[in-house]
Amino acid sequence: MHPAPAATATNLPLARAINAGLRAAMSRDDKVLVMGEDVGPLGGVFRVTDGLQAEFGEDRVVDTPLGESGIVGTAVGLALAGYRPVVEIQFDGFIFPSYNQITTQLAKLTYRTQGQVQMPVVIRVPYGGHIGAIEHHSESPEALFAHTAGIRVVTPATAADGYSMIQQAIASPDPVLFLEPKSRYWEKGPVELDEPTPVDDDALTRDLHAARVVRPGTDVTIATYGPGVKVSLQAADVAQQDGSSVEVIDLRSISPMDVDAVVASVHRTGRLVVVHEAPTFFGPGAELAAAVSERCFYALEAPVLRVGGYHTPYPASVHESVYLPSLDRILEAVERSLAA
Repeated sequence: MHPAPAATATNLPLARAINAGLRAAMSRDDKVLVMGEDVGPLGGVFRVTDGLQAEFGEDRVVDTPLGESGIVGTAVGLALAGYRPVVEIQFDGFIFPSYNQITTQLAKLTYRTQGQVQMPVVIRVPYGGHIGAIEHHSESPEALFAHTAGIRVVTPATAADGYSMIQQAIASPDPVLFLEPKSRYWEKGPVELDEPTPVDDDALTRDLHAARVVRPGTDVTIATYGPGVKVSLQAADVAQQDGSSVEVIDLRSISPMDVDAVVASVHRTGRLVVVHEAPTFFGPGAELAAAVSERCFYALEAPVLRVGGYHTPYPASVHESVYLPSLDRILEAVERSLAA
């Protein structure tokens, strides 16, 4: 671990916190490159890379052609040459042209070479809904990548996590899909800009993939991540007014998933509701529900319930409030769990 100066706390939006984390990683290691469509002078669609090209130059912040497969394929070659590329996919729905490169090359090269080749590639993806976007701009494809062995899948829900987790992801020897909840980009939170960042594998694995209890409770557990954290906390506030104590866990990592943290919570509360914007059908919550049902069979007072997107294509923006987990849908699930 590199020594760090005293931390300076400040309030930043999530987008600016990730920007600061990228800047810190690039300052620490000149092998870190940023590449993607419009990441240079424009600073990306959501301005997450704003100012980086002016500071680090066109050789390290590279505007690429419009071709996701080529962008990720180039990142694979750069990793083989000893670099640590950070790829930006403009929108979640644009990642699918690169799916083959990610799942058949990026995810498998380390295993295929028995660990002799490492793939320290980060793929940043704005994901999720609640921005009123057009088709292909509001997907939640995390389950497709979490199902593929060899890729870490993580997502920050706060500015502080955005700052620290992007640096941990870049330090990882393995490829990381870094999912950024676009609806939370401009929500501010406290960030310690100069906090120490672990760069050894053991600390990275322990910290990057550890879930966090963001609100303690005694009656029911809500496990969620990314864009689901805010609405789950709102549901816990409303439930508290009705006399129910809801514990909220931010998973932070989808693959690997900190099931132990959820199991410990369910042993305290006896109930679990899983919330995510991805479809519940074969979604990340299905894996968590199965694992908790197996490990907490005698502790559960009610079936594990899931609240998420439906098994349909993502709807037009006028209907997304019906499709996505809402405060009412989460509270209904909490009430059903408590009534069981």
